[in-house]
Amino acid sequence: MSEQSTTHFGFRDVPVGEKQKLVGEVFTSVARNYDLMNDLMSFGVHRLWKRHFVAVSGVRRGDRVLDLAGGTGDIAALLKPVVGDEGEVIVGDINAAMLNVGRDRLTDRGMVSGLRWTQLNAEALPFPDNSFDAVTMAFGLRNVTDKEKALADIQRVLKPGGRALVLEFSKVQNELFGKLYDFHSFQVLPKLGKLFAGDSGSYQYLAESIRKHPDQETLKSMMERAGFGRVEVRNLSNGIVAIHRAYKL
Repeated sequence: MSEQSTTHFGFRDVPVGEKQKLVGEVFTSVARNYDLMNDLMSFGVHRLWKRHFVAVSGVRRGDRVLDLAGGTGDIAALLKPVVGDEGEVIVGDINAAMLNVGRDRLTDRGMVSGLRWTQLNAEALPFPDNSFDAVTMAFGLRNVTDKEKALADIQRVLKPGGRALVLEFSKVQNELFGKLYDFHSFQVLPKLGKLFAGDSGSYQYLAESIRKHPDQETLKSMMERAGFGRVEVRNLSNGIVAIHRAYKL
């Protein structure tokens, strides 16, 4: 099999056409335990990261925002009060189980109006050009098969002057801290996944997918190649995660 016809699924090489299915199986498996998954991976700090992500997003009242890989509704719940009744948040996710969890969760909280839920593929967004004031994507880009295609389509659906915001696990900046983080990711996390969720394999994949994701500077360059300008990078927690913010000029 040629190099061009394979991609990575964690540390494994798989046919390009199979990755979407394999990733889908992982997230269908962890959908009901998604908050637990993030708590185990981030020591619970993901909640603070997400709040900071929305706080620095520049989203304003009345904005129309597309939240990609937003299935469980964490980011949408933070965005909706910001855009207000005049604005709209469209939650897009490729995984139906994740969308169902998020829709049920936010409905239980009384958050219905101004929210739309759409099953979609980030590589082929079903929206016209120049549709959104902002596109957000938290902890989802690393699971996309063709990241370049997804970034290009995000750029396409943004209005001129609109913002793309990506929150994703990235490269730890301190070597010693990085070794501790690796130990947690590969030795502790799968065991915790098996203990609390009965699923070590999905958690092993998630740890591996973080290491295969482009680092801060590589992702910045990818966004620039996709046509974005003024790409800014902000490390959080010593680079465990990073926020990339870019503009459609």
